Amino acid sequence: MEQREIKRALISVYHKDGIDKIAKRLVELGAELLSTGGTYDYIQSLGLPVRAVEEVTGYPSILGGRVKTLHPKVFGGILHRRELNSDTEQIEEYQIPAIDLVIVDLYPFEKYVASNSPHEEIVEKIDIGGISLIRAAAKNYKDVLIVPSMNHYPALQDILSKGASTTIEERRKFAAYAFETSSGYDTAIFSYFNREEGIESFRESRSGSKRLRYGENPHQGALFYGEEDSLPEQIWGKEISYNNLLDIEAAIELIGDFERTTVAVLKHNNACGCASRESVSEAWDAALACDPVSAFGGIIISNREIDRAAAEGMNKIFFEVVIAPSYTDDALTILKEKKNRIILINRRDLRSSDKFRSLLGGVLVQDRDTAVEEASEHKVATHTAPDNKQMSDLTFANKLVKHSKSNAIVLAKGETLLASGIGQTSRVDALKQAITKAESFGFSLEGAVMASDAFFPFPDCVEIADNAGIKAVIQPGGSVRDQESTDYCNNHNISMVFTGVRHFKH
Repeated sequence: MEQREIKRALISVYHKDGIDKIAKRLVELGAELLSTGGTYDYIQSLGLPVRAVEEVTGYPSILGGRVKTLHPKVFGGILHRRELNSDTEQIEEYQIPAIDLVIVDLYPFEKYVASNSPHEEIVEKIDIGGISLIRAAAKNYKDVLIVPSMNHYPALQDILSKGASTTIEERRKFAAYAFETSSGYDTAIFSYFNREEGIESFRESRSGSKRLRYGENPHQGALFYGEEDSLPEQIWGKEISYNNLLDIEAAIELIGDFERTTVAVLKHNNACGCASRESVSEAWDAALACDPVSAFGGIIISNREIDRAAAEGMNKIFFEVVIAPSYTDDALTILKEKKNRIILINRRDLRSSDKFRSLLGGVLVQDRDTAVEEASEHKVATHTAPDNKQMSDLTFANKLVKHSKSNAIVLAKGETLLASGIGQTSRVDALKQAITKAESFGFSLEGAVMASDAFFPFPDCVEIADNAGIKAVIQPGGSVRDQESTDYCNNHNISMVFTGVRHFKH
């Protein structure tokens, strides 16, 4: 078991919550307490005996508190290998007190970064002594127990409730926690400095984890790593699944591009319904009409508060998740009629974060696609320009095709999705899929518009669209054969605009 008795503990923490019970228990067990600065003052205020680190080292805290514990008499006491006679001899020679327990809670660096504090203030919140104490104690886990953050106070209290000794298994476990803490802390600091420097090195750290019911399929395990506020706030329903999370992110990304009141329905990361209207209720009715079959079991998202009228309409079908910035009380009462329905409040803005995925034993990292091409940015490529109504529809359709799996085609009219062709190996197949789907739900494509996520290499797509009744097209342009598509449109009175921005989504 390799038991080690806690005879002396060094406590240096930022957050004092919970340290009172630990300090009192250590004193009850006969341990001597060493401490620094504010922690020393706090323990003294509890009426407990505590010795200042400055008394041990013979040096005061200097440089405005930057140097307090960085001293051989502190680190020698932590790194002293009890089984080595040579270490013990030196400890005795230099009168270094052995330290058996180190409790640290680091300066909240990430909190200050998130609050947009001045750079000088953020730099001062880079913990030097604390992180050094953590690493030293973790390295010597065979003899020393390290508690690296207040998150681990409850586990320490469990150990102390049984007595003043620790096992090698306990010390090794806490050492692993310590290196998790130190590596995450260093990653946060690097990420902050790398905003300006742009060093090509991938570093990410997520300290919280949530075990999901399973992955994409029941035979696959899955975890979500991230803090609680990484996810939209859940106010009702069953546990969120892996596939739910994929759809939730796709929905949040999509709805963020729309300024008008808009409701979208997503299935497998793609919109199967979407409409912009004057009210949420009207937008919901139009979005559902796009494809009521696919909407079954899907995810609904709105960029406006969901009211009673909208909730009553939504409640008529089965869906997994609803997301909105807020809900009226009446709407929540209705939506909560299904106990497993997941109700989320969305306050996330994903536009500033990178996207990354693992593959082939490595990691792909890219900027999130935040480009949104408004009507004023479209370049008319044909003799005939779109009228105002067509331009609104083209802009609407282009936002949707951006968030559809490539190869993708979107057909829209009246700021309503009529149908889309998604995930096809050819753009012609994507268009044919969209036309067939629109016709199957009884939509007329006369006067509709078409959006493509990439250029047309041949004029075949605009010809097929023309034969279906479509009279306005939006695409990135950039093909060496752009002129062939443009010529076809000019010869058949079709307007076409170029955005200059491709939106592949693989």
